[in-house]
Amino acid sequence: MHATRRTGLTRAASCALMAGALVALSGAAYAADPLVKACAKDGEFVIGFSQANNAEPYRQHVNDELTAAAKAVPQFTLQIADGAGNVNTQTSQVDNFITQKVDLLLISPFEAAPLTPAVQRAMKAGIPVIELDRKTVGDPGKDYTAFIGGDNYKIALEAGKYTADKLLPDGGQVAVLEGLPSSTPAVERLNGFKDGVKGNSKIEVVAEQAADWLPDKAQTAFAAMLQAHPDIKMVYASNDMMAAGARLAAKGAGKEGQIKIIGTDGLPGPAGGIRAVAEGEWAATFTYPTGAKEAIEMAKSILLDCAPSVSPNVTVATTAITPDNAKSLMGN
Repeated sequence: MHATRRTGLTRAASCALMAGALVALSGAAYAADPLVKACAKDGEFVIGFSQANNAEPYRQHVNDELTAAAKAVPQFTLQIADGAGNVNTQTSQVDNFITQKVDLLLISPFEAAPLTPAVQRAMKAGIPVIELDRKTVGDPGKDYTAFIGGDNYKIALEAGKYTADKLLPDGGQVAVLEGLPSSTPAVERLNGFKDGVKGNSKIEVVAEQAADWLPDKAQTAFAAMLQAHPDIKMVYASNDMMAAGARLAAKGAGKEGQIKIIGTDGLPGPAGGIRAVAEGEWAATFTYPTGAKEAIEMAKSILLDCAPSVSPNVTVATTAITPDNAKSLMGN
């Protein structure tokens, strides 16, 4: 009898212990460790940004938007380093940020593979890494904290559909100016546009050539295209700078205003695509979002709100800049 009573007590105790363990485990599941141990609402944090190349207008646009977004958060100090289009320079800058023990690292890698080890070193040092626009090798959420950027293929697909439906509903010959062919964005934008115009069987892509994102190369390339195909009605440029070069080529051929031009990036300012559309020089441009606001919001979640995790992939939508909205967007 005594043995039976002891067994009953033991079972009751075991049940209580198991219940307590389950509660503890459940509480642990809801109280996961934050990504950064020193996070705090009233803390002061340094964010390092390794930019691929400040010389590119789009990259400067990213810097401007990041600076503005960070200034709105009193707890943040943003430091921007110019990678100058050199992987060795950018690698050194990332290592410097690690040595400084910045609280969070932002990076737009000039090239993926060469900068992967530097990003891995930052992650091993306990520094969250948010990649903007371009990725290093690996998986978001594991090899780096998160990626924020636009979808190059979808942006170009929208440009192709706009061409097929709005610009050339009756068809015609089309040319494409591709970016640097060794870069992923250039390939994705080329393929996206070509897939987009497939919706109109009357459209024929008669010429495509890489101009490496540069306006002078685009001007030379499109001038040659117009000589070979004088009936071209429209040109899609994979960035705003090449669209500007294409316009100069059309002007030089005596066809200014006769050829419809679409850019990509939707840059502000006097040399940007928004103004060019607003003033009737181009038919449209499609924004490639900087992801700056989203990056700072994610940094707030990590550093101020002590988030245990963040979305590993954030895709920022494009905006079509057309004659309908360009003037209203010039001041934005």
